[in-house]
Amino acid sequence: MIKDPHFYAVIIGSEILNRRREDKHFDFLTKALQTKGFNLFASFVIKDDVELIENTYTLIKNDPKAMMFSFGGIGSTPDDLTRQLASNIFGDKQLYRHAQFEKDIITRLEDRAYPHPIKMSDLPKDAGLLFNPINNMSGFHLEEKLFFMPGFPEMAQPMINEILSKYIPEPIKVFTQTLIAKCGEGRLTQLMMEIPKELDLSSLPMMNDGSPTVEFSLSSPNEELMKEHFKNITDFLTTETIEFKRL
Repeated sequence: MIKDPHFYAVIIGSEILNRRREDKHFDFLTKALQTKGFNLFASFVIKDDVELIENTYTLIKNDPKAMMFSFGGIGSTPDDLTRQLASNIFGDKQLYRHAQFEKDIITRLEDRAYPHPIKMSDLPKDAGLLFNPINNMSGFHLEEKLFFMPGFPEMAQPMINEILSKYIPEPIKVFTQTLIAKCGEGRLTQLMMEIPKELDLSSLPMMNDGSPTVEFSLSSPNEELMKEHFKNITDFLTTETIEFKRL
């Protein structure tokens, strides 16, 4: 597994953008990753558009720490672009008939597998399968770090669980401390500038009864370092007599 991976979600579907269908992938994926101590690095909801999909995949390809969850576009209709575009960006631009997937499609659909459904078994070179418990129409993965799943949440969610179990096996314990202070976040900006980049910092400004308030949080697998810098914040608030509450 990649050390300190950057997890990307790519949710493909014009029907989500025009609100004909509600996205359920983001919520499920983020919660599933958090059980392993991870968070998403970035998430994209994009149209079924060749150039846009290629540009998004290229951005992710250029990140050596990337692990990607891509949803949608792996069927056999004209708007299912993902299999070919995955090969264009991550492979050799060719598709190859996957023998096991071909057999699964024929077993399920018999004569109805032709001429179109059988095309779902044309995958990028060296693709591995992700089991679909709903109808055995598989998703696929490349290099055990790029995962391509159907747009249907009922099918994609078991695949996410399989991925987390097989390819991301070791949970990472993350330590977090959070507080709410009765001040604007500008009062804490200088101290935040001194926090190491290896710590995950969150600063959420709010208005509470007309007064500025900030919710401040630090997270890291390095508990000692996280506590050290969180204490710098609480010491400052105490010295400045700024009221705060730990959460």
